[in-house]
Amino acid sequence: MPETFFPTRPLAALLFDMDGTIISSIASAERIWSRWAEAHGLDVAAFLPTIHGVRSVETIRRLNLPGVDPEAEAAAITEAEMEDVGDIIAIPGARSFLEALPRERWAIVTSAPRRLAERRLAAAGMPVPDLLVAAEDVAQGKPAPDCFLLGAERLGAAASECLVFEDALAGIRAAEAAGAGIVVVTATHHEPVTTGHPAIADYTRLRVAADRSGIRVTRAG
Repeated sequence: MPETFFPTRPLAALLFDMDGTIISSIASAERIWSRWAEAHGLDVAAFLPTIHGVRSVETIRRLNLPGVDPEAEAAAITEAEMEDVGDIIAIPGARSFLEALPRERWAIVTSAPRRLAERRLAAAGMPVPDLLVAAEDVAQGKPAPDCFLLGAERLGAAASECLVFEDALAGIRAAEAAGAGIVVVTATHHEPVTTGHPAIADYTRLRVAADRSGIRVTRAG
């Protein structure tokens, strides 16, 4: 993979999704959601692929289940996920890559509620950035671009000057709609996903250089 895999122009900032992108919490999420789906008579195998990358309340709301309060159900799921963090781990190389970035030049942009995001980051031994855009910070979650636009704005950058690291289709669509550059992280993908964007398995061979002109990301070797 040549260095031109990444933008050659300096980047103003980097924006990272969390689950599946810098940490792996899929096992935890799928345990909780599987129990919830079974309790509501859903086809678990068909349902689970729909939960990734979007806010819990929107996952539940689009099912339109009779007698189900999406806000209450999403809150209960969050509490269950808060207790199930024993096997959450960092994506290889993610921690050292993030720690090499200027703190004012990167953010996490996640569909998880803030409390859950901070809990999962701590469980994986990952740094909490100065800026974390969480589920409750936007009116519309991914695939709407609001979260990435907000993250870029709060870092003092245009989204078009940012590079987004994502793993889920909803997040990729959100970054596309925001006009950002995109790198797809495939570490937790069960099957190949064709997006038209460059992809990396993990961060172990990535290198970063930052100066007054911006951030440059390259791949070693």
